[in-house]
Amino acid sequence: MDYNRLIEASRVFVKNEKRDAMYKVATYLISQFWGNPKDMADALGVLLLTWNQAFYRYGNFDFDMLEKWLKENIDILERLRKRDIFDLNENDLKVVRNLFESLLETLKDPKGRKSPVAVSKVLHLLAPQLFPLWDNKIAKAYECFWYHSEAASDKYVGFMKKIKNLAESVIQSFINAEGGDRVKAIKAICDRCPQNLRARRQ
Repeated sequence: MDYNRLIEASRVFVKNEKRDAMYKVATYLISQFWGNPKDMADALGVLLLTWNQAFYRYGNFDFDMLEKWLKENIDILERLRKRDIFDLNENDLKVVRNLFESLLETLKDPKGRKSPVAVSKVLHLLAPQLFPLWDNKIAKAYECFWYHSEAASDKYVGFMKKIKNLAESVIQSFINAEGGDRVKAIKAICDRCPQNLRARRQ
């Protein structure tokens, strides 16, 4: 994918995405409540119980467990929140797997079912520039689908690597076409994206 196709795909996404309101609310609440695990857990619940309504239709995850998980990992999350996908390196992969697997257990429903999709959404809200969103359709499209929750962390790490490579190829495509450096390319691409997608990077 080159950067022109990315811009067009972004416009199509914004036109068709109907759940952006909950994303904006959850993102704002996380920003406002950052550092307060109880309120952060509530903010994450706003998105999970909307976007994952079907999964949690028979009962919610345990908010107290999510609050505890946030308390235990807040220092790591603070560091990751300042990172982006371009920074991903081999030293991060064990950390990502540990976060993913512990959160997978934390977000299980009352019947013990686990949702890798819910995990990716929480991680994305906590560090949006580093953790890409992931669901069944995306995972299948990128050949990173999991067939057992135990393998999901490895599949998500593989997905992150693919997104990093894709992002770098888009940036390089811009540089090849218009010159400049990576910083200029990122800024220019963001400036050309729809307004609410630019806001998500702030």
